[in-house]
Amino acid sequence: MKTNEPVTDMADLPAQRPAVPANAAQARARFFNSGNAFNVKLPEVPAQLFMPPREDAFGVFGCDQSDALGCGFAATTPLMLARYMRVAPGEALPLDVHATGSVWYVISGNGELVGAADGFAFGAGDVFLLPAARDHRLVAGSAGALLWTVGNEPQLAFDGSQPPAASNALIDAVHYPADEIERQFALIFSMATSDATSGRALIFSSDRQEPARNLTPTLTLSFNTLEPCTHQRSHRHNSAAVTLVVQGEACHSMVAGVHCPWAPWATLVTPPGAPHSHHNAGLKGARFLIVQDGGLHHHARTMGFEFLEAVL
Repeated sequence: MKTNEPVTDMADLPAQRPAVPANAAQARARFFNSGNAFNVKLPEVPAQLFMPPREDAFGVFGCDQSDALGCGFAATTPLMLARYMRVAPGEALPLDVHATGSVWYVISGNGELVGAADGFAFGAGDVFLLPAARDHRLVAGSAGALLWTVGNEPQLAFDGSQPPAASNALIDAVHYPADEIERQFALIFSMATSDATSGRALIFSSDRQEPARNLTPTLTLSFNTLEPCTHQRSHRHNSAAVTLVVQGEACHSMVAGVHCPWAPWATLVTPPGAPHSHHNAGLKGARFLIVQDGGLHHHARTMGFEFLEAVL
């Protein structure tokens, strides 16, 4: 449409303002219509692979793709932020996690969570959950510590929200030691599965989130497994997924038709709605930790899980 031609299609109208606002509150009003309100195109979530920091690098390393997402805050997906944190031997790393809750996995080393009422010692293979963490510190042991964490900081940043105060938090600190995780794996591997089951995975929850079977009100955490020389059937879901490769040789994922090779402790981003599958061509079982904004979609009734491949 030429600029000097009159607008005849409502889809071409710019944002409308009130004709004669009586005050500042009225002057802030803007109006769109059913032709131009829904044609805003957001950037796609990239299917990205992030690598852990070098062994001689210490501090916080974000898996940030905010530039690609077009948002003004650090984000791995629109609602989640993944980071690696390496703490030098005997050193302390203050935590200021601006999230409702954050998931943590100890890749290597050991240490202590201090500065909170529910402080505890942690070691390699442990998982823990933290509510909004502003007064916590990670203190590494003599070998140092490398951790991986995912929180919903972008969700709060998008809404301009603050994490709840400790007295109003919907989650508490929860510690899942490695030996207990192995005990739970042994239990589920002793059980049969059905065709409707998406592999053998351990799902983490807590006493307060048990009714929803989530880890936090918006985040879900699953520890997935993949037997040697097998693959997980192609599927999709509306939640985005952030995956940590914990164990696997000759493994890869297919995400929207793109071959994504696994690497030790790499972070893989699966965009929402993207068809994807996981493949283990090796001789050892594979494990991968997956955080999704699934609690949000569960509450909204929009999970949209669908297998795209028939049972062989």
